[in-house]
Amino acid sequence: MDKETQQKLPDFKWFELVSQLSEINVASGNGGPFAALVIKSGELIASSCNEVLISGDPTAHAEVSVIRKACQQLGTFQLDDCILISSCEPCPMCLGAIYWARPERVYFINTREEAASIGFDDQFIYDEIALRPDQRHIPFLKVDHAAASKAFQAWKNKTDKTPY
Repeated sequence: MDKETQQKLPDFKWFELVSQLSEINVASGNGGPFAALVIKSGELIASSCNEVLISGDPTAHAEVSVIRKACQQLGTFQLDDCILISSCEPCPMCLGAIYWARPERVYFINTREEAASIGFDDQFIYDEIALRPDQRHIPFLKVDHAAASKAFQAWKNKTDKTPY
């Protein structure tokens, strides 16, 4: 980590909190050992843990859940001027959600290799992303449909849209 990045590190208490939340989540049985925080101007906006097991939702990862909570709290769909702190390097799904949310930066304290060593190995997803859709383990097949472009054209022509 370069000197400038080190100087921008958030208060260490946030790393302690995200670690504690991930431990609590393991003990509770609600999901895996993952937690995430959104911080803005040194204040906690939202926190969340992995809620996959308790919710039955495979997308209820800590980062996705905290983004939803923080955006609702802030009344926006982007996390401008926010930082996201995660107990682990985000998986591909969470990485995509983070890019859509556009926080200023992301900090994590465990690597994807460490996650893989305890049974959370996402490397196959990273590998699948690089493949053509029809070559993936779960095939993604393009179907031509005459009406498919109507909504896209309507969006393109919409003059009062909010781009995101």
